[in-house]
Amino acid sequence: MDLDFSKEQELIRKSAAQFVAKECPFDLVRELEESDDGYSKTMWQKMREVGWLDLLIPETYGGFGSDFMDVVIIQEELGKRVVPSPFFSTAIIGSLAILESGSEAQKAALMPKIGDGSMLVSLAQYEEEGSYQQTGIQMVAERKNGHYELSGTKMFVTDANIADKLIVPAKADKDDDGLTLFLVDTNTPGLSVSKLQTIAKDNTCAVKFDAVQVPESDILGTIGNGWSALEKMYTKAAVAKAAEMIGACKACIDMTAGYTKERVQYGTPIGGNQAIQHFMANMLIAYDTIHEYLYRVACMIDNGEDAGLEASILKAGANENFKFISERAIQLHGAIGTTREFDIALFFRRAKSWEFVCGDTDYHHEKIMERCAIEMPGY
Repeated sequence: MDLDFSKEQELIRKSAAQFVAKECPFDLVRELEESDDGYSKTMWQKMREVGWLDLLIPETYGGFGSDFMDVVIIQEELGKRVVPSPFFSTAIIGSLAILESGSEAQKAALMPKIGDGSMLVSLAQYEEEGSYQQTGIQMVAERKNGHYELSGTKMFVTDANIADKLIVPAKADKDDDGLTLFLVDTNTPGLSVSKLQTIAKDNTCAVKFDAVQVPESDILGTIGNGWSALEKMYTKAAVAKAAEMIGACKACIDMTAGYTKERVQYGTPIGGNQAIQHFMANMLIAYDTIHEYLYRVACMIDNGEDAGLEASILKAGANENFKFISERAIQLHGAIGTTREFDIALFFRRAKSWEFVCGDTDYHHEKIMERCAIEMPGY
């Protein structure tokens, strides 16, 4: 397996690094944290102009149909600046969910709108229990007079406050074991969104459905196919989120290395202290163990291989290593590192929040054990 970047991929990496450095200084991140929308519409349009929103969209629907590795490369660079944008919720999860579940007519109608940046999409899956499993989704869509009616609450919905459409998994019948995906307009009467206060200060929302009516034509794909579509989508989405976290790990290491060279104590930079050097070495080891694995999993996806097990190993590792590296970075900065003025705090606050996106560590450990039992009988 060749894990080296092609010339085209290296160009994507360099252009993405230049883009985020220019368009998203850390002061802008802090500014957006305090804004209602939580993202820059100007930056979003520039992402459209450079073609990022089209990467996962097949050429049939007006996109580029790029390799998944291209998305991973961009996610890494976005993570290095903790860029607040709907790129992950719309261009990755939204695109993948519609591609996995939608009919040809729905794909033809919806994918170009994602590609041109005119439609923001968010997946509203989790409920108050917070379970990642299919059994954690208890919302029932009642069929009434040619439409479906949704009632209940979805929690921890990323970017729901700015989304035009929500992808909502629910039971089409209260006794149904399967799930159906409904595409719901956020302006539909009975739907209300409230932004939650989180440590990451990101666009995490609660969405309340009060007898929200959804026409049958807005069922994505067919009744009962929702969970299988979500499982396929989450394999790729977990890898993409891990890439963002791994990029953030690299930024933490670089910033902390710079700080230990500049911070002078008793007339000597603290980086000369052997204990500090051991801390930095352990941070780098944690990063390197997961960084190369990221590219391996991305290559598996591009080769059409089943990467379910590897995606869970990767996301669990990214969860643990981002937490470890960001905590060590704060320890080496000292208490001042937690203040708003220090860039490292932006990463520390997101380490726990991002763990829960596409499955926390415990969830992926369970997935790993399930796959091991299947692939290694008697394990």
